[in-house]
Amino acid sequence: MITNSEVLPNPDRKALARVGEQVRARLLADPGVYRVPCDAVEMFTISNFLDAGECAAMMALIDEVARPSHAYDHGFGTGYRTSYSGDVERSNSLVQMVERRIDDCLGIDPTFGEFIQGQRYAPGQEYRGHNDWFWPRTDYWKQERLHGGQRCWTAMIYLNEVEEGGETHFTRAHMSIPPQPGLLLMWNNAKPDGALNVNTMHAGEPVLRGTKYIITKWYRTRKWG
Repeated sequence: MITNSEVLPNPDRKALARVGEQVRARLLADPGVYRVPCDAVEMFTISNFLDAGECAAMMALIDEVARPSHAYDHGFGTGYRTSYSGDVERSNSLVQMVERRIDDCLGIDPTFGEFIQGQRYAPGQEYRGHNDWFWPRTDYWKQERLHGGQRCWTAMIYLNEVEEGGETHFTRAHMSIPPQPGLLLMWNNAKPDGALNVNTMHAGEPVLRGTKYIITKWYRTRKWG
């Protein structure tokens, strides 16, 4: 198990540090942004980023595209990621509005952003511990490096209340965040110096009762695609 990100090759380290500094300054200057008190992960939230109507409309879009989720190949076995997910239609006016608002909030070049992915978790479904950044020693990294490079920031919005379960658990930081409709959760996938942060490992805990809907947008260190 990797316990120290310094041992990982990291060709995008300077870019990760640069983007991290820019986003950090922007979020800290925004009075509507709350910095989560966590030494292990640089994390921020905004309450009610989407209203109830916007959340409901996004959930309907997710239902249209949701298919069994997959994970990048780390040799994970069956059952590692059991949710349903799919990229919501980018030409939709609501999706465009949500993307612009997230882009503006973080201040990252919109061309650096991947498509918004919607995820749906039924009772018993989960996504076990993982990092959003790409493992540099894997075969898939060779392609991802050519298509935008490393993932720098993650922006995730909870869309509904869940009767029980479904927390986002940062397993190394010992912090769990329960689903809260409309809440935007943002975190830096690197440390301030640009080193990949292994402490960003997180899990979508199993839903016990109800259904969980979220959307996620990942940003790269340069133009994606």
